[in-house]
Amino acid sequence: MKCVFLAAGYATRLYPLTENFPKPLLEVAGKSILDWMLDDLESGGRVDGYVVVTNHRFAGHFATWAAGRAQGRVSVVDDGTSTNETRLGAVRDVALALEQDGLDDEVLVVAGDNLLDFSLWRLVEYGRQKGTSCVMRYREDDTARLRKSGVLTIDDNGLVTAMAEKPAEPASHWCCPPFYYFKRTDAARIREGLAAGCGADAPGSYIAWLCTVAPVHAMEMPGRRHDIGDLASYERAQREFGA
Repeated sequence: MKCVFLAAGYATRLYPLTENFPKPLLEVAGKSILDWMLDDLESGGRVDGYVVVTNHRFAGHFATWAAGRAQGRVSVVDDGTSTNETRLGAVRDVALALEQDGLDDEVLVVAGDNLLDFSLWRLVEYGRQKGTSCVMRYREDDTARLRKSGVLTIDDNGLVTAMAEKPAEPASHWCCPPFYYFKRTDAARIREGLAAGCGADAPGSYIAWLCTVAPVHAMEMPGRRHDIGDLASYERAQREFGA
């Protein structure tokens, strides 16, 4: 299995910390955000390659970080963009990472700016049990937050029947965080999804298309997630992970 970390954003809400430095490499409790996630995945012993897809401004930072990883199985893909306004979007970044590294395998796609108090292996194991591509879900009762998120509709068996990114009128209370397990055949269809008109900016846009042409299940998130999007959330993660 391969893992793709999404790290091509510019994190403007965390300025000045991220004006010249990538958010996923910010330290929390003595270790970078990306190292926390990669160390968790390494503990499972079943990932045989990692790809960090980033922008041109931060590619050098990630190359230096990757060179220092003892495992030596981390590659960095530069998507060639240099500004927030010219970014490719997460779905195109995933497609680029898969193509440049020649990945033809099951793939775990993870946003590079999250911290979890549970292992991502739970999602992989769930997907393998279901035999389908899978996402996570958690209940969100705040309508304003739902309107800024990916929202899932599911049946009684956890099958995703629809997904909408940032809907004006959310169809459910199920939010979809940016962690996706793709079967090999579904990972290979990303360009097909883009050609069919799926959105490119939010990573969940591909799920919104995929669930219309293939089964996708949603596992209830088994713990807590820190989405580090601004200074307040970064400081909160520092306190809680350092406790």
